[in-house]
Amino acid sequence: MAYTLNKEDDYSYIEVGEGTPIIILHGLMGGLSNFDAVTEFFSKNGFKIVIPELPLYIMPLLKTNVKSFANYLYDFINYKNYDKVILLGNSLGGHIALYHTKLYPEKIKALVITGSSGLYESAMGSGYTKRSDYDVIKKKAQEVFYDPEIATKEIVDDVFAIVNDRNKLIKTLAIAKSAIRHNMSKDLPEIETPTCIIWGKNDVVTPPEVAEVFQELLPDSDLFWIDKCGHAAMMEHPKEFNQILLQWLIDRKF
Repeated sequence: MAYTLNKEDDYSYIEVGEGTPIIILHGLMGGLSNFDAVTEFFSKNGFKIVIPELPLYIMPLLKTNVKSFANYLYDFINYKNYDKVILLGNSLGGHIALYHTKLYPEKIKALVITGSSGLYESAMGSGYTKRSDYDVIKKKAQEVFYDPEIATKEIVDDVFAIVNDRNKLIKTLAIAKSAIRHNMSKDLPEIETPTCIIWGKNDVVTPPEVAEVFQELLPDSDLFWIDKCGHAAMMEHPKEFNQILLQWLIDRKF
């Protein structure tokens, strides 16, 4: 389903529904459409879904890092005048959500992370020496999912376009280095925000043991597994992902 992209000042974002805002943060190679099923489901179940387009490729190189994106999110939340929000992030988006909550916990009611970086990153921004070879990029995109068919031609084309754009590739590599540099193992025990961890049992980018460490280090967290699922659970098993998250929000009285 296509949603309207609002453009105001320095921000481009989708906003659908009414209720407590769930701000969704996409990953390094992820598009806003990756969350269509989440958007449709939760916007009809009492939540306002907001998906900002992160400025991954437009910030100056020195500011192309996790901390700058966390600050960008802080400015966006204030711009929209949201009071208490839920942050949901996949991959790099989860890392940004965690780092933002470390810096600015006061407006964050809850965190939801799936396939999040922040502790361990495998193949993030690497392996593009043969970026002009479409089949190599296709295989790399397919590895993100348990079912390679989820990597549609549109998804592969998007990744291929990014890694073959010199400016975007430089920024991608900078973000990957930043993700490693901003390791959060020492910060997580200080983050007391209730956190829902939803993880694919077959994730090869951020393997299952990463989810277990997140649960161990985050003081108030619950871990849920999705079987036969890779790095993007909300795309590969959208119904199961949505049901797990909805039940957690109900149980936690959000």
